[in-house]
Amino acid sequence: MSPVNVRVPAKINLCLGVGPVRDDGYHPLATVYQAVDLHDEVRATVREDDAITVTVHSDVDARSEVAVVPVDDDNLAVRAARLLRDRTGVSAGVDLAIRKVIPVAGGMAGGSADAAASLVACNEAWGTGLARPALEVLAGQLGSDVPFLLHGGNAVGGGRGETVSPVLARGSYHWVFAMAHDGLSTKAVFAEFDRINAGRTVAEPAVPDALLAALRAGDAEALGAALSNDLTEAALSLRPELDDTLSIGIEAGALGAILSGSGPTALFLASDEQHSLDIAFALTSAAGCADVVQSRGPVPGARLV
Repeated sequence: MSPVNVRVPAKINLCLGVGPVRDDGYHPLATVYQAVDLHDEVRATVREDDAITVTVHSDVDARSEVAVVPVDDDNLAVRAARLLRDRTGVSAGVDLAIRKVIPVAGGMAGGSADAAASLVACNEAWGTGLARPALEVLAGQLGSDVPFLLHGGNAVGGGRGETVSPVLARGSYHWVFAMAHDGLSTKAVFAEFDRINAGRTVAEPAVPDALLAALRAGDAEALGAALSNDLTEAALSLRPELDDTLSIGIEAGALGAILSGSGPTALFLASDEQHSLDIAFALTSAAGCADVVQSRGPVPGARLV
């Protein structure tokens, strides 16, 4: 059978509310996702034996951070393939080839994106024929963000991020992403969040009504004012230089500025393409910024190509 190719977008969090740590070590989340036009590609080639392998490369990552992406069972794309095989009883193996564009450890769910793409690619390559709802159940077992990246578009996420509900929204939005020189561990950011909030009362998270209203209206200015992230303080504590990046974007007139997820990628909302060019140019002076990328959202989730 010919190889199967799947493109999958990055995600950003327009808001990220984080609640108190639970007994299982996870934090309840309340977030609004948007899928953006920054894509990884996953190719699945069926093997005659039962091995599941993965290779990772990048045409754009000058920082060579793809070298830290695991190529064993710790890779989420491999785990996704194994989960699908266990669920369906398939005996064949698969070679997964991941072309990375989404930054590694950048707070844009690159690993979760590859897991979502692996589910779609292997489902097609193995001919297992699971419908999207069944794939969504498996995605929820793989971790936060994976279910959303099957959907794409805009959605509200809850629980650990594994429960996803589409959001009524209109319009397309112009974004500028400031990529940091080095990634930032999600685990480390949540640990810092817990340290900072030790002894404080942490409220249960909720999605701001103003943000949902802005999306329904397609109002970029109102959306920029409603962006929020409860992990910002923790991320800036670990990487203080990111504060300078955010400040430069705001001074350049961004409608809103926020860290994506646990960081370190900084997001800036622009009013139009020319405005995004102006913000991108200003960000080239930020010491903590390795690269600047312009993008748009929302876009669909993992899809065959």
